[in-house]
Amino acid sequence: MQFVTELVAVIALVFIVVSNLVFAAFTLIAWRTLLNYRRSRESATVDNVFRSPLTPPVSVLIPAFNEEAGIVESVTSLLQLRYPEFEIIVIDDGSTDSTWGVLDSAFDLVDVRRVMAGWLPTKPVTRISVSRKNPSLTVVSKENGGKADALNTGLNIAKYPYFCAIDADAVLEEEALLRAMVPIIENPEVVATGGIVRIANGCEISHGRVIKVGLPRKTLPLFQVIEYLRAFLVGRVGWSSIGALMIVSGAFGIFHRKTVLELGGYWTDTVGEDMELIVRIHREKRAEGVPYKVAFVPDPVCWTEAPSSVRILGRQRRRWQRGLMEAVYRHRAAIFEPRQGVFGRFAMPFFLVIECWGPVFELFGYVIVPVAWLLGVLAVEFMIALLILSIAWGVLLSVAAIALEEFGFRKYPLRRQVIRLTVFSILDNFGYRQITNLWRVQGILQWLRGEKSWGTMTRQGFSQDSRKAKA
Repeated sequence: MQFVTELVAVIALVFIVVSNLVFAAFTLIAWRTLLNYRRSRESATVDNVFRSPLTPPVSVLIPAFNEEAGIVESVTSLLQLRYPEFEIIVIDDGSTDSTWGVLDSAFDLVDVRRVMAGWLPTKPVTRISVSRKNPSLTVVSKENGGKADALNTGLNIAKYPYFCAIDADAVLEEEALLRAMVPIIENPEVVATGGIVRIANGCEISHGRVIKVGLPRKTLPLFQVIEYLRAFLVGRVGWSSIGALMIVSGAFGIFHRKTVLELGGYWTDTVGEDMELIVRIHREKRAEGVPYKVAFVPDPVCWTEAPSSVRILGRQRRRWQRGLMEAVYRHRAAIFEPRQGVFGRFAMPFFLVIECWGPVFELFGYVIVPVAWLLGVLAVEFMIALLILSIAWGVLLSVAAIALEEFGFRKYPLRRQVIRLTVFSILDNFGYRQITNLWRVQGILQWLRGEKSWGTMTRQGFSQDSRKAKA
């Protein structure tokens, strides 16, 4: 018993040290990266991109299932994007609510006949309509097949060389698409880019625009604000800087359409189609020896509604963990594969050990360490040191993420907002972190059982109406 408990305690300590050291290094990288980005942002790069005749057109794909609560605001925000040429394709994935009806009422749809390319197999399309008010908007109705199947349908219909995949409950800032395309225009080797996703709860949104940025009034979404700042401004900036970005958020990502079609489109047998596609791009491009890059741009902002109930948030986090497990284990052959470079030698092992199985190590640490101390086989000094180290690093990284936000973008300019975020970055370590870890362990168990369901999610929508939507 003593040996087992000591071993588990050591594993928990190693897990905490390694994961936090990596993110500490990424925090330092993020400071340098954001400093350089601020300097470049002060130039006229974005205006030049907007005016350039060489800026490629983009197809914006919005998969939607039961999204009547926020779909009109989302589409409205997209129609107002500052970008030279783009089309919007909403793919109604067999909704059972009034998703189609609210779109028809808002944008005056009329049915058309359009020949679809048979690049990717999908569920049958039953209807295609365009807006009389804005011909750049197309709405497609199809039999339900899931988010990945809906995106593949959009890829079959899209006509431009790049596509932007966003969630139906997302609102993009006016220049978000333009800024996210800058790395692609500057470097043709870039095959995918992603922008930062922020929490819209607490913001004032009107006619598809965030007119006033605020913090959520409820506790759960506020914790998620800090999580997102940590994940994007530290994690994604760090991974992108070493050429091993593993995730481009499904809420806002841009891809080279031909590359995705050549790889077979989105994998439909997963709940983490966004991560799986990026991992597949890395693996295939490195195996072929083809120069490529996956980039993260910290400035283009996508605002999205965060779950505000424990039940819905738990569902989301379990699903995210299942998607992570599915993607890493599907491409596990890339781990330590010599041709895979930093992606296979560092990123994949890190995600396998720290992200996939780390929640289990952490959970055992929460249980075994106190038990070992009660049984007298673990020194109280070790237990206290482990606890202090875990909490201190967690607080430090969260506060650093908030500082990065203030330094780089100042979306929350009021002093009371910064103070509130800082307080919650400390409270995050006393309960919220532990419950999210438990949800992730449950997600691992669901993956082991082979569960595939998405579950449902209640959205208020930007109009504040409570309705049902796909999680």
